[in-house]
Amino acid sequence: MNPRNYSVVRDPVHGDIYLSRDEMRLLDTPEMQRLRGVRQLGTAYLVFPGAQHTRFEHSLGTLHLTAQLIDAVNLNHSLAPGELAAIGEDEARILRAAALVHDIPHIPFGHNIEDQSGILERHDTPARYRRLLSTDTGVGQILEQWGILNQVLAILLPASEPGLPSVPESWRELLSDTICPDILDYLKRDAYYTGLNLLYDDRVVNYFKIDGPSGHLFVDVAKRGVVREDILSEMVRILEARYFFSERVYYHHAKIAAGAMIAQAVENALLGRSLEPTQLQDQTDESLLLLLESSLPEEPRLRERQQELLSRYRSRRLLKRACVFPRYANRESQDPLIARFFSPGAHQARVEFEHHVEGEVQRRLGRSPLVTLYCPARRMQLKEAQTHVRFPQQDQVRPLAEFQEHLPRLADLSESYRNLWKLYVLAASDDREELSAVAEVAEASLSGAVNVYRPDSR
Repeated sequence: MNPRNYSVVRDPVHGDIYLSRDEMRLLDTPEMQRLRGVRQLGTAYLVFPGAQHTRFEHSLGTLHLTAQLIDAVNLNHSLAPGELAAIGEDEARILRAAALVHDIPHIPFGHNIEDQSGILERHDTPARYRRLLSTDTGVGQILEQWGILNQVLAILLPASEPGLPSVPESWRELLSDTICPDILDYLKRDAYYTGLNLLYDDRVVNYFKIDGPSGHLFVDVAKRGVVREDILSEMVRILEARYFFSERVYYHHAKIAAGAMIAQAVENALLGRSLEPTQLQDQTDESLLLLLESSLPEEPRLRERQQELLSRYRSRRLLKRACVFPRYANRESQDPLIARFFSPGAHQARVEFEHHVEGEVQRRLGRSPLVTLYCPARRMQLKEAQTHVRFPQQDQVRPLAEFQEHLPRLADLSESYRNLWKLYVLAASDDREELSAVAEVAEASLSGAVNVYRPDSR
């Protein structure tokens, strides 16, 4: 990169990050600047006060690590040009642009409200990318001017998406695989801002290569006919770090409660037609809260619930756990519960359950708190085990997951991920009598499901 054609941005996690003048133009578009107002960890700042970092900084970090990975791929190619592929300068330009804009479809508090109800699509659907990278947007116009818009879309969208050029499989793997710049940045960034001391060894990036025959991006864990235990162990360590943050941060019970409040408020607004799905794609965290507060549903009961949820969120009076139904105690019940309450179109069943519990508690105590049934994720799985590796005595590179018999830690981790799944019954109360009543009614209404939480215990 010519020194006259780049700018330097100082990042607290990675230090200096170098961007071309063209990449700075991308950063200065409204679509990228919006990401300054979308927190990376959503409601986690209510639990970890330092977790104020945004998807804007994460996008810069992903670009930085993408550049490092490209350098590693090309260095390794120079050492074995007959076996390995390289990434040319023009190709690197496309990959860097894709890294910079990869989070552009994220909506505020996205992981709390996407997929939870079946009302909204995930952030990474083709429709969202196509809208936000269309030539009607600043980002799309710049990418079109450079002549790389379709290639960037081809990297970010599934290979089956029609109307896009063919790109090497390694390009998609570089930005969305198990161990890739995206996860490497957010693990390090999340650790920094939450104050949790769990890091990985940066040198793992140096072992990435592109296999010439298959075109796959892979990590070489073989040397002189034996396994490089240090590299293999570091890969598993990164997956363990992902699990650690899932357990400690991403699915912390207070973060879950705050996320449930936002999710229900957004869902109420969407169903009450005071908010349209496309509006979410243009909001920041704060502008969405203001929009929800100023556009209340007309139906009185829904309006009252909405006002209570938003007021409680603003003052951090979070919903409390009344019941917790974890997977480890509900292996047979998990799928029926998901189908009943969290499949597309199941919103009404959830509302009826919540109203039933509130009505029964009101009948028993003469009062009742607001009740919410919430499942932060339909499934918990170690999807990150697909990075390709080359083992000794293997002719082909293969996904890491295929070597689980040699990696008991990876198999244990997969099961641990699945056991993170929980279904919550939450209530807007600190009163132990009310929480216990909610628990009793909810348990009776979910016969066969096992609640392990006792709100009346100390």
